[in-house]
Amino acid sequence: MPARIYQRMKNAMQSGRHRVGLWTLEFEPSEAQRADPLMGWAGSSDTNRQVRLTFPTLDAAKAYADKQGIGYTIVPGPERKLKIQHYADNFK
Repeated sequence: MPARIYQRMKNAMQSGRHRVGLWTLEFEPSEAQRADPLMGWAGSSDTNRQVRLTFPTLDAAKAYADKQGIGYTIVPGPERKLKIQHYADNFK
């Protein structure tokens, strides 16, 4: 069961940076979702999709995956771009 390890991004709807530095291990889906004929909701019998583990560092996430025998890929996080602008630039 392959997994991916990535770093959480900042929520665009809030200004806080809580839990941004944590690394997350999430399993890749093993089967496609299918629509339920009665309700129309998408779902599958893959319960590993519901598992999401967080770690304080990338090394801790790698060590856990290696210890449990989980194959993983590391997804690099986006670079944080800081736009520095003077107040007077608003009135150009």
